[in-house]
Amino acid sequence: MRKSNSINWTKKDLIDLETLTKEEIELILSTASTFKEVSTREIKKVPALRGKTVVNLFYEPSTRTRVSFEVAAKRLSADVINIASESSSVKKGETLIDTGKNIEALRVDIIIMRHNYSGASAILARNLKASVVNAGDGWHEHPTQALLDMFTLKEKLGHIEGLNVSIVGDIAHSRVARSNIWGLVKLGAKVTVCAPKMLIPPAIDKMGVTVTHDIEDALKNADAVNVLRMQFERDRGDAFPSQLEYFKKFGITSERIKKAKKNIIVMHPGPINRGIEMSSNVADGGNSVILEQVTNGIAVRMAVLFLVAQANEYVRKNK
Repeated sequence: MRKSNSINWTKKDLIDLETLTKEEIELILSTASTFKEVSTREIKKVPALRGKTVVNLFYEPSTRTRVSFEVAAKRLSADVINIASESSSVKKGETLIDTGKNIEALRVDIIIMRHNYSGASAILARNLKASVVNAGDGWHEHPTQALLDMFTLKEKLGHIEGLNVSIVGDIAHSRVARSNIWGLVKLGAKVTVCAPKMLIPPAIDKMGVTVTHDIEDALKNADAVNVLRMQFERDRGDAFPSQLEYFKKFGITSERIKKAKKNIIVMHPGPINRGIEMSSNVADGGNSVILEQVTNGIAVRMAVLFLVAQANEYVRKNK
């Protein structure tokens, strides 16, 4: 791994994409490209983080993201500890900052945190010397998911600048949508969001996106469509359309894909609600890159862990 990468990256934490520059995002993606080769080796391991300790601190249920981070850390030769809130002192009333400081006192190097409150990872990062990586906070952001989405787009289409990318689904409650919008717009893509009116947040157009409530319009010129999970569990007072109604008006079906560009890419952060957000023949079809997103998530998270660890080490040595 080239040492120049660690010098160009100066942040000890990764909290969001909103505050990253285009160059910083591109650096993560290029570093991920280097690390993806590791997964093709017979021995899928490099010593980049040997001697480092990484903690997965998850206050929300997760399989896909937690396992992806764990695999990424282990492929970098780090030691990994998994902590779920159900088995931690949080249940006894311990504050987030106290939990973080107690974990840090064990001389850990990186804390990867998922939390149900927006801004939780930023609070932890401000109070710890250890690096903090946001694995999703409330409705705020999910930066590594957006980074792996962009990595997949670039890998499949060769570039991001100038692409037409449509994001379809529960925009209002989606941290994935927000991170994707920040990242894609900074890299020069044209982003359209599509959902029922009650699932479009106010003033989202100020983020540089086009808004539509017509799925046919969203797919018409799209090079890629990123389909979000409908979060029906957040419904309050029957504000959401019924599942059948939603699928009829906004579901990604093979009929709709046939009317789109021939090689349109279909993405989904998972888990998929089949027959609600998209049909099974689309999820498993030739346009789908959903499983490739999962694979690419390991390389992207390896890149993030490597960069924040190197930046933190550089800062400590040069104080």
